[in-house]
Amino acid sequence: MSTAQRTQKNSRQPATEVPPGEELLATADDPQPGLRPYLEVKRAALLAREERAKTSPGILPHKLRAQTTAESRSGVRRVRIRHHQIISDSPLDFAGYDLGPSSPEIQLGVLSSCLTHVFLIQAARLRVPLDALEVEVEGVHDPRAGKSGFEQVPVYPHQIGYTVRVTSPATEERIRELHEAVERECPIYNLLINPQQISGRVVLTGSPREV
Repeated sequence: MSTAQRTQKNSRQPATEVPPGEELLATADDPQPGLRPYLEVKRAALLAREERAKTSPGILPHKLRAQTTAESRSGVRRVRIRHHQIISDSPLDFAGYDLGPSSPEIQLGVLSSCLTHVFLIQAARLRVPLDALEVEVEGVHDPRAGKSGFEQVPVYPHQIGYTVRVTSPATEERIRELHEAVERECPIYNLLINPQQISGRVVLTGSPREV
C-alpha cells in the first residue's frame, strides 16, 4: 500500500475509539458510508429526548393540527401544517390540474414516511447498521366503491401492503428484530390497523350555529 493510500485510509478512521460491541454503527471505512453517520446523530438525539422526558414530568401530549383550504376557481387543496404546505389535487379527468397527489395517495405516502422514520429511529436505538433504506407502500382505491354492483367495495384505500428495501451488514435475525420493533412503535401503521373514532362538525361561516 502506498503512503498516499495509507494516509487516505487513516483519514477515514473514526476520530474516537468505538466502544466494544458498538462497532457496527461506526462510520464504515468507505467514502460513501450511507446512513450510518446519521444513525449516530439520531441515536444521540433520541437518548437526549428520552432523558428530557424523564427529568421533565410536566411534558404533556401535544396537539397536532392540519388545515386545508379549497382554492377558489381551481379547487386545488392547500394543506397547511405548521409552517409547511402540501398541495393536493385531482387528476385531469376529475376536474383537476394534477398539481399534486390525491388524498388517498398522500395517505399511503404518510404511511411510507412514518415507517421509514421509525426504521431509522429503531435502527439507532438497537444499533442496527443501515447503509440504505427505502419503503414502498401500495394499496387499492376503487372509484366504483359504494355504487350499484360495488356496494361491498370499500370507499377507502385497502389491500395496503409495504415493502422495505434495506442495505445492511446486519444478520437476518437483527433485521427481523428491527422490523418487529418498527411495527410495534410506528404511530401511523398502528393507527391504520387500529382505527380511531373521528368526531366531526360543520359550522356555517359567520354563524355560531353548527349544522
